[in-house]
Amino acid sequence: MASRADNIASNLSLANFTKATELKKRIWFTVGALIVFRFLSFVPLPGVNPLILETLYSKTQGGILDLFNTFSGGGLQRMSLIALGVMPYITASIVVQLAASLHPALASLKKEGESGRKKLNQYTRYGAVLLTAVQGWFVASGLEAYGASSGLQAVVDPGIMFRVGAVISLIGGTMFLLWLGEQITSRGIGNGTSLIIMAGIVAQMPTFIANLFTGGRAGSISAVTIVGLIALLVALILVICFMERATRRLLIQYPKRATQHGMMQADRSHLPLKLNTAGVIPPIFASSLLLLPLTISQFAGNSVSPESTAGAIIITLNQYLAHGKPLYMALYAAGIIFFAFFYTAVVFNPEETAENLKKNGGFIPGIRPGKNTATYLDHVLTRITVLGAAYITIVCVIPEWVIAQTGVHLFFAGGTSLLIVVNVTVDTITQIQSHLLAHQYGDLIKKAKLKGRLR
Repeated sequence: MASRADNIASNLSLANFTKATELKKRIWFTVGALIVFRFLSFVPLPGVNPLILETLYSKTQGGILDLFNTFSGGGLQRMSLIALGVMPYITASIVVQLAASLHPALASLKKEGESGRKKLNQYTRYGAVLLTAVQGWFVASGLEAYGASSGLQAVVDPGIMFRVGAVISLIGGTMFLLWLGEQITSRGIGNGTSLIIMAGIVAQMPTFIANLFTGGRAGSISAVTIVGLIALLVALILVICFMERATRRLLIQYPKRATQHGMMQADRSHLPLKLNTAGVIPPIFASSLLLLPLTISQFAGNSVSPESTAGAIIITLNQYLAHGKPLYMALYAAGIIFFAFFYTAVVFNPEETAENLKKNGGFIPGIRPGKNTATYLDHVLTRITVLGAAYITIVCVIPEWVIAQTGVHLFFAGGTSLLIVVNVTVDTITQIQSHLLAHQYGDLIKKAKLKGRLR
């Protein structure tokens, strides 16, 4: 059954869009901020040769760098100022959320409301700066050795000054993206950081389409394969749209209260539990862990001897963890399922929810408040997480299998990328609908006041 908000949103007329001047300003501001983000992705780090870097990057495709390069809109491939994107902030945010669930002092901050949330956000920014500095140092060190064995030097003047300059530039680029995301959230249409990630992913779409049809003209990709890939993308998008909106609504009953007319009335509400509570975190974590050995071996190059123990282990792992291999698919699916349950347990605490319901006088019909409610919530959440984990696994494993079978580069159309694009698109449309709804209600209030004055 559609909710009241869905019914109101369905009755919204797009004719009101031309009258909503505030909404149009927000949309234009968001578009302008995303254009600035795209321009920054083409500004290389000082001291880097972009032409040699592009040649070297083509030799190391298939690792974790492809995943991060997709999220940064190609910035990592060009080693731009925003090569790391907002991934350090995302990582720091996940770490702070985990710490807030495990550490008593941070958990108390989480319960303080707005002031506690601001402190946690500040800790997240500090963590993002630290992670960007550490990752930037390793990126700069890797660039100096990048391709040295093949005689191609990506850095014009290697040394400590280049490393320090690269770290400062990367920190500045990442912090500017965070500021830009906050501006989109406050002055745009919301979801600033998510929109930046989505813009980076969507920016790879023209390249993917061009490579697909170029392969079709050259005969390397058959017409049946092209049609099948397009049909698969459409089917995955439809499945994601349906499953991401799926929720289990638990009825919450409140005690009867006296109204103004002296009648006793019981309030009711619903507690929505999303089928996919973990979001896109499980596939990101699982793919990052699995692609790490391949990336290490690609950076190491000839410096890793196959006769050494470490070299033999890395080479063996790469053979078994290549895309489409049975072990890779099995570990990828197992990692997604594990992180789906793990992150769901982190972001949703049944005991805390049951305690809040008890304090507000709410209860689930047929379930006693307190510990029994927490047990029931945990039982329901576990059951729907099984379906959510299975859904994420299917959506993410199918593109990996297609990559292995067809040999077509599908990182843009991977399960993680599609999840992010569809989720952010749905949230953005919801934000636009809420702005239109507020504008429509504002017009109704103005008309009511005008009629009252005329009377």
